[in-house]
Order: sequence, then C-alpha cells, then structure tokens
Amino acid sequence: MKGNLNKKLLAGAMGAAMALTSAVSSAGAVIAAGTTGAKAASDSGKVVYSTDFEDGDVSYFTNRGGDDTTEISTATDVASSGTTSLYASGRSDTWNGPAFHLNKVCEPNTEYYVSFKFRGKYYTSNTVSFQYNDPDGTAHYSNLIQNISTSEWYTVKNLKISFTDEMVDPTVYVEGGQDPIYIDDFTITEVPIIPIETDIKSVRKVFADDFKIGTAITADNLSSKSFMDLVAKHFSGSLTAGNEMKPQFVLGQEANQKYAEENDDDTNPQINFSAAKPMLNYCKKNKIPVRVHTLVWHSQTPDWFFKEGYKDDGKWVSKEKMIKRMENYIKNYFTELVKLYPDVDFYACDVVNEAFTDQGTAREPGAQGQSGSEKSAWVQVFGDNSFIDYAFEFAREYAPKGCKLYYNDYNEWSTGKTNAMVELATRLKAKGVLDGLGLQCHCNINSLWPQPFQYDQLLTTLEKAGVDIQVTEFDATIESSSSDNLEKQKKFYGEMMDIMQKHADSISAVVFWGVTDDRSWRKEGVPLLFDGNYKAKSAYYGVVGDREEKDIPDVTDPTEDPDKDIVWGDADCDGLVKMNDAVLIMQSISNGDRFGEDGTDEKHITAKGKRNANVYENKTSGVTPQDALRIQEYLLQKYTTLDPNA
Repeated sequence: MKGNLNKKLLAGAMGAAMALTSAVSSAGAVIAAGTTGAKAASDSGKVVYSTDFEDGDVSYFTNRGGDDTTEISTATDVASSGTTSLYASGRSDTWNGPAFHLNKVCEPNTEYYVSFKFRGKYYTSNTVSFQYNDPDGTAHYSNLIQNISTSEWYTVKNLKISFTDEMVDPTVYVEGGQDPIYIDDFTITEVPIIPIETDIKSVRKVFADDFKIGTAITADNLSSKSFMDLVAKHFSGSLTAGNEMKPQFVLGQEANQKYAEENDDDTNPQINFSAAKPMLNYCKKNKIPVRVHTLVWHSQTPDWFFKEGYKDDGKWVSKEKMIKRMENYIKNYFTELVKLYPDVDFYACDVVNEAFTDQGTAREPGAQGQSGSEKSAWVQVFGDNSFIDYAFEFAREYAPKGCKLYYNDYNEWSTGKTNAMVELATRLKAKGVLDGLGLQCHCNINSLWPQPFQYDQLLTTLEKAGVDIQVTEFDATIESSSSDNLEKQKKFYGEMMDIMQKHADSISAVVFWGVTDDRSWRKEGVPLLFDGNYKAKSAYYGVVGDREEKDIPDVTDPTEDPDKDIVWGDADCDGLVKMNDAVLIMQSISNGDRFGEDGTDEKHITAKGKRNANVYENKTSGVTPQDALRIQEYLLQKYTTLDPNA
C-alpha cells in the first residue's frame, strides 16, 4: 500500500488487528480459518488444513471455473468416516470436478502432502490433477494419479504438491467421467525436510571424465529442499525442463491471437518463458548447463498453432505459411531465451522430437488435441516429414553460439526407427545443421528389449552416422519393488552404465528422467535411483559401482535462502517498517488474503510483502493478525528486532 491513510481507517484497522489477535490467541490450535477437524501436528509434518466435512463447510472447494457446471455441496448418506462428505454433482464434462485452491492455506516455495479419500463410479476413470495459471493467464495442467476406477473409497496418501511465486491460483482437483464425485477426510500437511545422504558418492563426479550427468526437473521440484539437494549433489551437470520449455508452455493462444489481430500477421508467434523461469533462474544462479527440450514436436503442441488466426476452429494453414510461422517461432524462441538468460549455457537443444514411428515412417496426419495423440499436425500441414529439415535449418541459423542441435526419439532400438535416425543424422550432418542424436532410453527391465548387450550394438550402429550422442531421458522400470526386482534393476543400471562408459567417446551427456521414484512419470515402476524419502536405492549403487569420484567443484548454492533480501515487517515493500505495514496486513486478511501483482491496490499485498510480513515466531502459519500486532509492538519499542529467527 502506497500513500497516506486517513486516521479513521488506520484506527479501525488497528482495532480490528487487536480484536483478531485476541481471537487467535484464545482459539488454541486452529490451523487455518475455515478448517475443521484440524490437528496440531502429524507424523508427516505440520497440518495446515484438515476437514472431515462434518460441519458442512465446503467453502475452500469450488468447481474449476469457466464452463464447469459442477455443484459443490455435502452428502450425509455417503461418507468414509463420520456421516458427511463433500458431494460434487452436476458435472457435464469429463474435465469438470471439485477443486481445492492451494494458495488459500499453503505458501509458495514450500512442499506439502495432500491426502484425502474419494469415490466415483466403478466404470469411470478418474484422475487427480494439478493446475495453475502463469502470470500471462495461460493455464497449465499435470495429471498426478490417473486411471482410478472404483465405487469404493480410494485413498490418496501423501501426494506431494508445491508451487512457486510465479504460479497463479494453483489447485488440486479430481476429474474424469460425468458422474458425481465424493471427497472425505481431506488434509494438507507440510513435508518435513529430510536430509539427503551426504556420505555417498556423487553420480556427477563419478562420471565427470566421461560425460555430463543430468536430470529433468519441473518448477514445483524447486520447492523441495531435499529434492534439490539431490539434484545439486548428483545431477547438476545438465538440467532439462520436464515440461516448461515445450511448445504448449511457451505459446499462449490469447497472446498470439492478440498480436495477429493488432498486426494483421499470424506468422510471428509470440513466446513466453514464464513457466520456465523458476528452473532457468536456478540454473543461472548455479551455473548449470541447460538442455532445451523441445522445439518441434507432434505432442504438447496445441492444434491452434497450425490453424488460421491461431483459432481452434480455423482452417489448417498452408505449408508455405507454416514454414514462415516455424521460422519465426524458432527465431523468437531463441531470441527471447538469450535475451532473458544471456549467461546461461544452453549447450544442447532437441530441435525435433519423436517424428518417426517404430517402423521408421512419418506419423499419420491429423489433429493432436490436448491429449497427446499419436497423429501429427506437422504431417497434416506438410504431408510428410519434410518439416524436419526446415526445423534444423532454422535452428542452426538462430540458436545461440555453442548450442548443439539434436534429433531426439524413444524406442530408439526399433530397427525401422534406428535406420531412419541414422539416415536422418547422416544427411543433416552433411548439410551442417545437425550435431547429434538424442536417445531417450526409457527401459523396462522385465521386457526383452533392450538388454545391455543390445544397447551396446545399437550405439555401435548409431555411431556410424558420425554424430554426437546423448542419452536424454534415461529410466528403467520394474514390475514390482520386490527385493529380486530391485536387484535386477541394480544389475541393469550397472551394465548399462558400463556400456555407456565404453562409448564415452561418442556420448557427451547422460540425463536421467527424474530424481525420485515418487515424482517420476513412470512412478508405478519405481524407475529411478532414489526413493520418495530421498534415499539411494540399489539402482544408485548399480550406477556408481566401485568407480571413484573425480575432483570437481560442487554447485555454488543448491537452494535459495528463503530469508534473503527480506526486510522484516515491510509488508508494502517500500523499504521501511511503519504502521501502514500493520494496516496492510489486516486489510489483506479481511479481503480473503488476496495478493496483487505490484501491491498498488490498497487492499492487497504482494507475495514478497507477505514474506516480509511473516514476523511472528511461528513463520509457517502464514500472515496472521499476530504479525500485525508484532509490528505495532516493535514500533512501540517493545521488541528490538522483527526477525523471527533472532
């Protein structure tokens, strides 16, 4: 809040501060306003919200907005415990459903467990999902638990959720089918910080003389200190954005339509890296090289990108227009990236991703939709895979200096695809526009392919193209976590790393697709080196074997200091601590604890201001009237500092 407040408003707000502070002090272990059935603590961490709906309060839940017709109420005839549950009815589409708005009770840059029970119909496939908007209003989604079909109560236990300052209105919700959904026993707790094992070898240092060791992360991973400590120790040779640099995340339909209408030009795509900034900021701060993933892909590229005027119902554009649109897309992508992060080493880029079938042919033409259809809109417009050549030519022209260009694909061991990749690499290398091949290496240990000796043969075949090779998305699933399967996984990883080390002259990077099993896209197959408690599995010991670490530096600072640059008590972010700050805290609480983008609205407080204002000794409780009272007492010289850590 900037400017002066009249004395009447100030006195009223301060009176409210004193009254609300007194109420909180006498309320005992109230976790958050509006919660019910709250507990003071749990084995898994501090409870920030808990309800069994017995009091009928469903105010923290809504439908998903827009055309969602879901009606939120309570049911007294169906319950997992007690007599009452949340009842989501009137759902007219599969994406409709009950949504919990996390920012009502949770803090950004903090990791939480979400636990609850829900039930639908036995014939309905339900999904638990996460959604947020970026600062430009573009919505982003991720499915957390899929394909749940049961008319009995299904238990979601300790689902990890987090969000950053840049994520607007983060929500967790249930979708799928059109039948009613019941929810009960909903609890959110803070995830306790679990120290990682510091006395084990660093995977990155073990292979430092052979190739870069890296991983893929998403923006929400940055909220977990334990997770990022693992990244810093083991995988900081290279980072890939798991989703946030894909076309779906950098292309906003509304922004592109607006530009096209205002400039009478729909061939100059507008690029926005808002979703990727948390990850890129981390890489900038810690000087970690980045793999750009990915520019041209049939999946996670919206169909409107191939339509006239960027409209969902527009006609497919001509090949000529799409060539111009592709050139400007790639040009603007790299130009914006280098403008924002001139000091980041974008050392590699997956220019084209997954263009071949396992038989080595082009995909079928057609709409892709939001679901990731196997059909390709690129083929729909071009008629074949000739778009690949254009993509590499444009990427070579506009990519930052030193950025090597790769064709990336999965099932690289399929004979037809292997031959197609060798032919493509040989041809485009001769044109001077391709530097290497990316091999995703998503493995299933219990299948026949690939066995390590077969991967050895594959690498020998691919080396004939004379280009660099990177293993870009390495993981290996097993059927169950039995001790026998875990030992097979250990053996497989060990033999695969032996093979890759054997071909180290051709391989410049090995990137694991994730860090811990519980955050993996293939988590049912526990495919990674560390478990959900951040502990090394047998697979880790298979990878490092008896190899020794090399003497290379650690990353500079694995996690951001949460108290860095804080001015304690400065809620309005003007650099001073005044009575206005206490007033602003009370106004933000009385207006539903909402936050403005710049703090100019006198009833709102920014996320930075909220951090500054959190001066009461219980920092995890969020901004409360206790913070306003502490500021007043500080101004009356009852306290000599507002630092809650002092």
